[in-house]
Amino acid sequence: MKNFEPSFANRMSTAAQAKQSRLKKARAIDPANDPKFAERQASRAERSVARKERLAEKTAAKLAEKTRKAEEKVAAKIREAEEETAKAERLIIEAAEKERREIDLVAERKAARDAKYAARKARQGRKR
Repeated sequence: MKNFEPSFANRMSTAAQAKQSRLKKARAIDPANDPKFAERQASRAERSVARKERLAEKTAAKLAEKTRKAEEKVAAKIREAEEETAKAERLIIEAAEKERREIDLVAERKAARDAKYAARKARQGRKR
């Protein structure tokens, strides 16, 4: 037996037997033969569906939050623009009021100067 070298046919038959024994073992431990296999598969499918639902809810919540934040930003920008417009209007009104006061002040000074000049003329007219 020392120099025994199996022939090609012997090797093929041994390989086929090994393959058959592996298949037999695999069929013996096949989960499809297990009575609880279908139950486990159904449980896995339920968990998968629940996971997908949670992911969809989470995605919807994130989208709603993004939308809310975007709306808040838009509202803030609108308020800011309204405040700037109100401030600009206030500045224009203040500038117009300041201009009117300056015109009134110039008119008062002119009236006072004219009154002073008329009084001086009246005094000079009485002296002569």
